[in-house]
Amino acid sequence: VIYEIDSIIPPSATDIFSIDAKTGEIRLTGTLDFETVTLYDLHIKAKDKGTPPLPGHCKVVVEVLDVN
Repeated sequence: VIYEIDSIIPPSATDIFSIDAKTGEIRLTGTLDFETVTLYDLHIKAKDKGTPPLPGHCKVVVEVLDVN
């Protein structure tokens, strides 16, 4: 299975998240700021290596909490 981020809402956050194509592990590549954005929607696509490849989709919601 190959994983990829299909889209991120808000689009300005495309540089903040990355995904490992083999494991599907989502990581932060930047910082999150509660005062800027409190909720991110990541649309993830997983595709097998069959012929034809069959895709699957899911949504990951990241809520940023203010802990001050």
